[in-house]
Amino acid sequence: MKIVLVNTAENMGGAAIATKRLMQALRSDGLDATMLVRDKTSADPHVVALPGRFQQRFNFFAERAGVWAANGFRRRNLFVVDTAAFGTNILRQTLVQEADVVHLNWINQGMMSLASVAQLLKAGKKVVWTLHDMWPLTGICHHAEDCRGWLASCGNCPKLLRPAAQDLSRQTFEKKKRTYGSARLKIVACSNWLADLARQAPLLQASEVFSVPNAIDTQFFSPGSKAEARAALGLPQDKRLILFVAYRVTDEKKGIQHLIGAANHLIAAQPERKADWGVVLAGREAAIAAERFPCSVYPQAYISQAEQMRLLYRAADVLAMPTLMDNLPNTIAEGMACGLPCVGFRVGGLPQMVDDELNGYLVPLADAETLARRLFEVLTTSSYPQLSLNARRKAETNYGAARVAARYRAIYETS
Repeated sequence: MKIVLVNTAENMGGAAIATKRLMQALRSDGLDATMLVRDKTSADPHVVALPGRFQQRFNFFAERAGVWAANGFRRRNLFVVDTAAFGTNILRQTLVQEADVVHLNWINQGMMSLASVAQLLKAGKKVVWTLHDMWPLTGICHHAEDCRGWLASCGNCPKLLRPAAQDLSRQTFEKKKRTYGSARLKIVACSNWLADLARQAPLLQASEVFSVPNAIDTQFFSPGSKAEARAALGLPQDKRLILFVAYRVTDEKKGIQHLIGAANHLIAAQPERKADWGVVLAGREAAIAAERFPCSVYPQAYISQAEQMRLLYRAADVLAMPTLMDNLPNTIAEGMACGLPCVGFRVGGLPQMVDDELNGYLVPLADAETLARRLFEVLTTSSYPQLSLNARRKAETNYGAARVAARYRAIYETS
C-alpha cells in the first residue's frame, strides 16, 4: 500500500515532527510511505519536496497578503489564521497519482489551497486528514479559543480587525463547505478533545472521525543519567529543575506568564528554598523571557535536534505545561517517555495525557498559585520515582510508534 503524507514542512513545528515520525513508523510497519512537503531540510530520500521554488514562495506571500489586507495591513494575528486561497495542485505529482491513500496533515501557509483539496477529492483519491489544530473545522483560525462561530458558519471573526457577518472567516467557511462539507473523509484527531470538537463541526458531518495520538520513538526517548545530561547542557547538578519548552518562549498562548506567576508564588511561600530550584527555558526568545523571572533561570536556544531535546528531558525534574490551548503536545509525550512527570492546565488534550496524581498533576486553567503548589510537590515528594515510572509506562502504552502505525494502517484499510 502506497501512502503519501502531505505537510507544509518536514521538520519545523509540532505537526511536521509528528508527520515525519508517523511516516517512519509506517515504513517500519511495512507500508510504502512517503512524505510530500514544501520545505524540505534533510537528505531523507523518503521526503519529497514540491518543485518550483519560485511558485511556492509566491503562494506563501500571496496567501499571507490576503490575511494582511483583511487585518488592515497590520501584523496582528498574521499567523494565527489561514485562508488556503493559494496553493499547489499536488495531483500533478507522480507519487500522489500513484498513491493508494493521500494523508493530509498541516497544509497551510500556501502549501495547498482549498481548490487543490477539491481537485484531490474530485479525482476520487482516498483521503485521510489528521487534525493538528482546529483549522479544518473553522473558517480561518487554527485555535478558536472561546469563539463558537465555527459551530454555525463563522463570520464576525474576533481574529480580524473589522469583524463582519460576511467577513473573510465566513467567506472561507463557505468555500470549505463547498469543498469538503459533504465529502466522506477519514478524519483523525491527535486527541480525544479535538475528536469531540470534530464530531460537532458542521464542516465534517459527512466524515468519519477517529482519535489516534502522535507517535514517538520510546526507545530513543527513554530515561537516562540526569547527571550526564546536566553536564552536557551546562546545567547545575545541585538544583531541582523545572523545564518549559515552546517554539517561542514569550508566546503567551503557551502560558509563560503563568509560569512566572508560579515562580513568584513559590518564592513567597518558601523564600528559604529559593536557591534549591531553578527554571530551564528552551525555545526562541528564551533569554528575553528569562529576565522576567525572580529565580535562577537557564535559557536554552531553540532546539531542533531530538538528541538535545532528550538531554533536556533527562536533565529536568518536572515539565511545566501551562499552555492555554493545545491538542496533544509532542513535548509531554517525549518527556513522559524519558520518565519526566508533567504539571499543566486542564485544557485541550492534556487530561488525556496527564493522569492526575499518577504521572503528574492537572491544574485549573490560569491558576498560577495551584500551578506553583503542584510543581513544588513534584520537586519535593518522596514518591517521585513512582511518578517517573508511571510517566514512562504511559508513554510506552499509548504513544509507541508501532502501536500508532497499526492504528493508522487499520484506518487506511477501511473502505
